[in-house]
Amino acid sequence: MIELDPVATRAGARLAWHETLTSTNQEALARARCGERGPLWIAAESQTAGRGRRGRTWVSEPGNLYATLLLIDPSAAERAAELSFVAALALHDALVAAVPGVASRLAFKWPNDLLLDGGKLAGILVEGERSADGLAVAVGIGVNCARHPSATSYPATDLATAGISLPPSRLLTVLSRTMVERLALWRRGNGFAAIRADWVGRAAGLGREALVVSGEEELSGRFDGVDEGGHLILRLGDGTTRTITAGDVVPLLQPSVVGPAA
Repeated sequence: MIELDPVATRAGARLAWHETLTSTNQEALARARCGERGPLWIAAESQTAGRGRRGRTWVSEPGNLYATLLLIDPSAAERAAELSFVAALALHDALVAAVPGVASRLAFKWPNDLLLDGGKLAGILVEGERSADGLAVAVGIGVNCARHPSATSYPATDLATAGISLPPSRLLTVLSRTMVERLALWRRGNGFAAIRADWVGRAAGLGREALVVSGEEELSGRFDGVDEGGHLILRLGDGTTRTITAGDVVPLLQPSVVGPAA
């Protein structure tokens, strides 16, 4: 039986589990249009139309975690994008709690990915729209627990490949608790400075050269951190900095994916 952690249920969270959905984010926003107030976790064994950032397809075969937390009026609209950092830290915390010794193998890739041994393990998609009760925000989280796609622009991995056995149901239980804790630290955006500091402390490639693809523009420079709004700071070759609000970061020397632990 799949259950949320008692900390989450005491905070008012509920769970809706499905064998198959088109998209957990899509289901969450549809429920918000029908008056759902949340907080509600929506999870599925598989998705038929899972998606990532910028409309990309998220391969959603059984065995992985596909879950969305629906929040109503979690913050002012201009702060809602910060939930991507909140969710990333909550997922990191959940993995560290569930898998002894894994902390040193995890890192964040701006703006919304979690890496394991240098390969993409998880992605986060935050979507929102206005509802009758305020801003409805769907915080979607996809984690490669049992398998990962092979034809990707950035190397991917999964927990099983890395020698870690963690069922998605168990991961969701722990994640429901760590999300409550990180949301409490965030405080509707008032605590983002602490969230940002924790995220930057675990960022992949910090201080190293990177290529940033933003729209049709490509920029190379040093990844200098994340500003108060969660935007990437790139230091160019001439010493000036550029603030990147959206894009993809590609390390100039991409890390290899480490195989199963001995």
